[in-house]
Amino acid sequence: MAAPIAPLYEKIPQKNTLYRALDLTIFFLLLSLLAYRLLSLKNNGFAWLVAFLCESWFTFLWVLNLSSKWNPVSYKTYPERLLQCYRVDELPPVDMFVTTTDPMLEPPIITVNTVLSLLALDYPANKLSCYVSDDGASPLTFYTLLEASKFAKFWVPFCKKYGIQTRAPFRYFSTELVSSNDNSMEFLQEYRKIKERYEELGQKIEDATLKSMPYELSSAEFVAFSNVERENHPTIIKVILENKETRPDGLPHLIYVSREKHPGHPHHYKAGAMNVLTRVSGAMTNAPFMLNVDCDMYANNPQIFHHAMCLLLGSKNEQNCGFVQTPQCFYDGLKDDPFGNQLVVLYKYVGSGIAGLQGPMYGGTGCFHRRKVIYGLWPEGRMEIKGRSGKLTDERLEKTFGNSKEFTTTAARILSGLSGISHCPYDLLDRVEAAQQVATCSYECGTSWGTKIGWLYGTTTEDILTGMRIHAKGWRSTYCQPDPPAFLGCVPSGGPVSLTQRKRWATGLLEVLFSKNSPFIATLTAKLQFRQCLAYMWILSWGLRSIPELCYIALPAYCIMARSHFLPKVQEPAMLIPISLFITYHFYNLLEYCGAGLSSRACWNNLRMGRITTVTARLFGFFSVILKLLGLSETIFEVTKKDQSTTPGEGSDKDAGRFTFDESLIFVPATTIVLLHLVALIAALIGPSHVGIESRIGEVICSVWLVLCFLPFLKGLFGKGKYGIPTSTICKSAALALLFLACINTSERNSF
Repeated sequence: MAAPIAPLYEKIPQKNTLYRALDLTIFFLLLSLLAYRLLSLKNNGFAWLVAFLCESWFTFLWVLNLSSKWNPVSYKTYPERLLQCYRVDELPPVDMFVTTTDPMLEPPIITVNTVLSLLALDYPANKLSCYVSDDGASPLTFYTLLEASKFAKFWVPFCKKYGIQTRAPFRYFSTELVSSNDNSMEFLQEYRKIKERYEELGQKIEDATLKSMPYELSSAEFVAFSNVERENHPTIIKVILENKETRPDGLPHLIYVSREKHPGHPHHYKAGAMNVLTRVSGAMTNAPFMLNVDCDMYANNPQIFHHAMCLLLGSKNEQNCGFVQTPQCFYDGLKDDPFGNQLVVLYKYVGSGIAGLQGPMYGGTGCFHRRKVIYGLWPEGRMEIKGRSGKLTDERLEKTFGNSKEFTTTAARILSGLSGISHCPYDLLDRVEAAQQVATCSYECGTSWGTKIGWLYGTTTEDILTGMRIHAKGWRSTYCQPDPPAFLGCVPSGGPVSLTQRKRWATGLLEVLFSKNSPFIATLTAKLQFRQCLAYMWILSWGLRSIPELCYIALPAYCIMARSHFLPKVQEPAMLIPISLFITYHFYNLLEYCGAGLSSRACWNNLRMGRITTVTARLFGFFSVILKLLGLSETIFEVTKKDQSTTPGEGSDKDAGRFTFDESLIFVPATTIVLLHLVALIAALIGPSHVGIESRIGEVICSVWLVLCFLPFLKGLFGKGKYGIPTSTICKSAALALLFLACINTSERNSF
């Protein structure tokens, strides 16, 4: 290996003087408002106290937010220098994991494009292995991968021969071919042939999805899928592609994995699937690095492995780079982000800020891991087993990793700094039996999987919990933001699908917060840095915000109907505090969105969706965790439905950004809020409480503002079909609104 000529990456602090000034201004205004409320608490009523408690929580959250964004950094990688430091045959192997669970919710054509994009990356093919986890044990998924592997034999050489930048064929062929001097007759002929082959592949997958049954379950390839039930089946592992000649210009290994499932054994959702992939890959190829991506996140930058290796190999101390996280980016997002789910500003400001602390959090996809870190190794080289640490004997290896001799041998190689299988080259088919053993549902019994090593169990957000445990051991992480973005995924559509995803996030985050894995405990007992702890607290408390925000949102309507107030009167100088806070906060938000290259409309859409999400998805996530803590129910992992649209701009009609509804209870709170504020505004204008309304003009303005924030629900009251709120939801919301008004009337009578 040649001596490094120059660093493989740079860590660059970002200037944010204006943002810091606004951060402190908002913090000062929040403290001023709290001080004013505290001093005047005796002279005001119930609404004033509720406002004080809610604003105290908002101030706490602002402190967490401020700390998280205070020291933003970015990483600049130099992939062109990588091969100056390492020969091609010295580049480390990488095992790639793709997870899917339901071919109906996650259309196979999407999974296929993700797999094809990974197989075609600019990295030696003999260093790559792609494992696809199918938690649904679907012959349809296996069939589509078989057909995709045939297409890959033409697609991968075509991409590398002509330097194609977009390696997912559905994206490459969905745009018109740009004429250039490089478009020779030979290229155009190959282009047309490859495009025809891809269209044939797409047609085969579509026919198979429509139950045309192009495969026979009695055939040798599919016999393992006969009599298979989704939640009750043996392990199925199939080697679809194998680079037997270990050619760097060939095709990577492609292995299909469906872990064993039985009703009596817990499966731990995605975390369980990831642990099986880790063990199966350890038994078969045992690469020192692993990449995991969701089935809808295709590789968008063909050089992403070189960028990641700059960070993983360029660190002078491995402790500084336990894993490399890329931000989630999306393709074909609707203009101005009407559903607030593209996360651009979150990653740009909060993500880069946390990167300046102990490192970005693990986001569940688009992440490169050191295998030994996932195996539970501490930076100083020790392992923790049953509360103790020390060297790994054969007995300890078996207690920690399970009773497979083949797997514990490969685990020991990784932990000792080696990689791969001891005898190379080797036949993948010879390793299938060992891989099947570690994929059984009883293999983890009595081991440390899910508790000390691997992806951790106990939450639907296994990514945050696993990343936090890695940070708690003292590892740091790095942020990889190449241009173009590393991976692109399909953004959830609006309405029920988007809120289901947000509910799952809120539920899982609160599960972590209320467990023994709380970041405060990790800071006190391990090596999680204090400000990194605060950053985790900011994320984990998303669901907790729902209660104070719901109360705060209800206050204007309550005050109008109860002839009370929670804001200073218009003529009081103190009224300048909430006005200044409102203006400064929203100017700050607008500045962030403009700085991220987004429009003011996108800023507004994200602001209103923040309100909607908090009192719908996050509120129900909070209730789910409370019921779990009380032992009344268990949380479940709800798979987000993936959009099957594969054409840029598809769905960009006039209704694409409209909010959709169903009969789910998740829409009841927001509908109730709209009804309450409509009643309050009508009462303020024509009702008996309009007397003296000038003293509550602030509350009236707040009520109007909130109706605007919940405008999709106001439109939904009069909409039809999926764009209208179901009658059953309106009735439930009306009942809750009447109950709220009855409570106000009762409290008024009791006060006289």
